[in-house]
Amino acid sequence: MAKSPASFICSQCGAVHPKWGGRCDTCGGWNTLVETAPLSAGPGTRTLGAARGQRITLSSLAAEEAPPVRAVSGMEEFDRVLGGGLVPASAILLGGDPGIGKSTLLLQVAASFARSGLKCLYISGEEAPAQVRMRAARLGLTDAPLHLGAETSLRDILTTLDAERPALAVIDSIQTLWADMVDAAPGSVSQVRAACHELVSFAKKRGTSVILVGHVTKDGQIAGPRVVEHMVDTVLYFEGERGHQFRILRAVKNRFGPADEIGVFEMTGAGLAEVANPSALFLSERGQAAPGSAVFAGMEGSRPVLTEIQALVAPSTLATPRRTVVGLDSGRVSTILAVLESRCAIPFTGLDVFLNVAGGMKVIEPAADLALAAALLSAREDVALPPDLVIFGEISLSGALRPVGQAENRLKEAQKLGFSQAIAPERTKAEPGDGMRLRKLPDLVTFVGEMFGAG
Repeated sequence: MAKSPASFICSQCGAVHPKWGGRCDTCGGWNTLVETAPLSAGPGTRTLGAARGQRITLSSLAAEEAPPVRAVSGMEEFDRVLGGGLVPASAILLGGDPGIGKSTLLLQVAASFARSGLKCLYISGEEAPAQVRMRAARLGLTDAPLHLGAETSLRDILTTLDAERPALAVIDSIQTLWADMVDAAPGSVSQVRAACHELVSFAKKRGTSVILVGHVTKDGQIAGPRVVEHMVDTVLYFEGERGHQFRILRAVKNRFGPADEIGVFEMTGAGLAEVANPSALFLSERGQAAPGSAVFAGMEGSRPVLTEIQALVAPSTLATPRRTVVGLDSGRVSTILAVLESRCAIPFTGLDVFLNVAGGMKVIEPAADLALAAALLSAREDVALPPDLVIFGEISLSGALRPVGQAENRLKEAQKLGFSQAIAPERTKAEPGDGMRLRKLPDLVTFVGEMFGAG
């Protein structure tokens, strides 16, 4: 039988090409095609008279199964992101910027699980056991019955896991592993894909939960083929700004719980501390009412989170005014500026615009449109918004205000933190509790007229 030709896989998007080229036809990336070894012949190459496989067992959708028994670490923010705890035989991928605290977080999590009675292994491919012990001493975790190891050979790691049979294994990181059956350098597309496949298969067959640490690219995506994110059950991102002490653990995929759930931590000298009330933390540094500040009532998964959107508008001396955005979608900001100019006749031509979400938080939901517009108008008109006002709502291209989901939870969180006024779209069905006044407005022109006396 003829040998299968080698294929070339794009390291950015995972597209397969029959021959090498300087540019990937799928994603347009340059010099991203990497040669991979040919796969073995599959069932499709066999004749009808060849040996057949085993027939799989089929079941109906009405079949009832007991929900998985989750293991709780005791770190409520981490358990929340997983959907209520760790599911046996699950595979989790954690990504984040270098130095953001991934190893610190997982060492604390593994120690918490070990203290709860689970057998846990922490295998590092980047640090020696002595370095991990130094970190554990700084975090006060030396008394935890956690087993450490330092190895990059995938075969040795799998042999150790098969012999020890832990309930949880942490692998730091997947890019450092080396599989001897793949003829490629560690960290390459072929190596990462093979290592992930073997570890996920082991987790499913042996009932061991596996947490894999993944490096990220300069664009913030987990390095390696995207197929790795499809293999695992849960994909987590550890986010934060180096200048802030806040860290956010965000679930972007979860087969055992809600996606887009977040856990909030604070980086301290003794490690990561849980933040039970993120809204109060993000608003703690908010002082007197000042122009350009608006409080947005957002939702992160099932949790309402209040954040402060800050804007600064100043005359520009440049031919093309600057648009600096931190923590918000720059494309969405451009759209809101265009709607304000087109529908409300409020130009931002010749003005530099700077936007920031306080505390290093990232806001991506469209419900922040109205609060974003309020901060921009407040900064441009040099008029401060009421300090007890919270705003949420989506803005359409026509200038109409669209209702957003979970409005009742947003209002409850705002009232709990002492806010007594709220502005929302007209068709919002939720009603505030006693002591809070809710104004429902139909469009952006009405909002501008009521808040700033124009429109």
